[in-house]
Amino acid sequence: MDSGFCVDCLEQALQLYGTPEIFNTDQGSQFTSDAFTGVLKKHNIAISMDGRGRALDNIFVERLWRSVKHEDVYLKGYAIMSDLLVGLAKYFVFYNGERTHQSLDYSTPDEVYLAASGGGAMIVDKYKDTEKTTPE
Repeated sequence: MDSGFCVDCLEQALQLYGTPEIFNTDQGSQFTSDAFTGVLKKHNIAISMDGRGRALDNIFVERLWRSVKHEDVYLKGYAIMSDLLVGLAKYFVFYNGERTHQSLDYSTPDEVYLAASGGGAMIVDKYKDTEKTTPE
């Protein structure tokens, strides 16, 4: 929950990848800190934050980090930052290239991306049949 680490990552991303129009986060203390929001304001980046306690606003990323933690970080218990960075790099190669995903019809993200068949996340389509109907 250290804002310094997040600010460093943000500044590096801006330097490497350019300035986005908008930046979305949850309301964690590291993202609401003056240091973090100050960098966004300095670069004229619009700040967007999910509602407090609204994990479903960002459900796909929340699910990704759950997988990362339970399939890698907690199992390996990295002791030093350099091991964590190497381990995460290896995990994301696995996650995108080898690990099949139920939501992608048991394909990998790389396969879907290369086939240009993903079409984006359609959560409304996935859950459209869950509405209850009332008898007339």
